Amino acid sequence: MDLRKIKKLIDLLEKSKLSELEIKQGDDTIRLSRAGDANQGLVSPAHSHNIVSQTPNADIAPSEEKSHGVAVTSPMVGTFFASSEPDAEPFVQVGSVVNTDDTLCILEAMKTFNQVKSDIAGIVISVLKSSGDPVEYGETLFIIDPS
Repeated sequence: MDLRKIKKLIDLLEKSKLSELEIKQGDDTIRLSRAGDANQGLVSPAHSHNIVSQTPNADIAPSEEKSHGVAVTSPMVGTFFASSEPDAEPFVQVGSVVNTDDTLCILEAMKTFNQVKSDIAGIVISVLKSSGDPVEYGETLFIIDPS
């Protein structure tokens, strides 16, 4: 499949209300899905291509709210997890009071689970990711209002 067709499919996904689109053509498979602020292309075996299009995330706080807090950014590329177990309560949620060195979330990269800890004390005013979301290096995960 050529790049022009892929770009047209991305445009189609962004203009529609679809959350995912998969097209198979011969041995090639193109899968497009909406996911936060990620804009990454992952190539998997057997001529299959996963492309995550850049689309707005409904959980992202307005820029006014961001200006009132401190952004906690991702120290690495990985997968966001809000809790240590799928059925467990999240480490933090909006309104949680955090102290320095409190665990905010876990980022999984290459089967290694890394805790993201708070550098500041304050109140969580925004959680920008959900469990399972891909994250990029430097992407904002939380907004904390220092106290």
